[in-house]
Amino acid sequence: MTNSMRVTVVQTHNDPEKLSIDLHNLSKHVTEQKSEFVLLPEMPFHPWLAASADTCPAKWQAAIDAHDQQIASLSNLNAPVIVSTKPILNAAGSRRNLAYLWQPDTGAIGFHEKRYLPNEEGYWEASWYDMGERSFDIARYQSCRIGIQICTEMWFFEHSRQYGQQGVDLLCVPRATPHSSISKWLAGGQAGAVVSGSYHLSSNGYTDLDSKEADIGGLSWIISPEGDILAQTDPDNPFATVEIDLDFSKASKTTYPRYVKV
Repeated sequence: MTNSMRVTVVQTHNDPEKLSIDLHNLSKHVTEQKSEFVLLPEMPFHPWLAASADTCPAKWQAAIDAHDQQIASLSNLNAPVIVSTKPILNAAGSRRNLAYLWQPDTGAIGFHEKRYLPNEEGYWEASWYDMGERSFDIARYQSCRIGIQICTEMWFFEHSRQYGQQGVDLLCVPRATPHSSISKWLAGGQAGAVVSGSYHLSSNGYTDLDSKEADIGGLSWIISPEGDILAQTDPDNPFATVEIDLDFSKASKTTYPRYVKV
């Protein structure tokens, strides 16, 4: 492949002690696989706050601090570029879930705030933080265009199509989704890939089935622009790396169903 990139998706534990082991092993995986791009799960560096409907400003701040600390150490993963999300408190005092692109020389640069927020058992996100602006911007790494739909946003396929029309090569979905629905999410990822004509990458967190803290079910994936599953993770194989062809992503925008005018 003349215009290729090695991309990595992961499922990492929500438990801080297990997460530390995961990150150590991920660093080795990235080095061995010579990965150029890593997608981490949604807000991965603190136990999942939205598991409880009882909001707490001090816990939100603790989550901000935990993410800031880990992001300051992302160079330890040995990856040229990393995408994930983090909790923030903006200048107006509004809590948000911010997607960022990290590089060693720039740090974490935010480019999208989560807009569509669930509010139900185990996922009380609209209670914990506010909707972001109605914008779905693109991040760039060299010649690669990167779009993002954070978890629930994946189901709003109008944005997948818009990203495809803007020439996005990677459509990233960092998630925190339950064990019971991982097959449904995988099917949605395949649809998102076909709608956008982009490589579809998703990384999910993971908790054990008997966890009393949160229900997060893993299964991360890399899917081709034609909806073919190229790789996926499981508890025994928490990292997956694939070499993708960015030229194929660009060419896919001109083929069915992407070329159909609306």
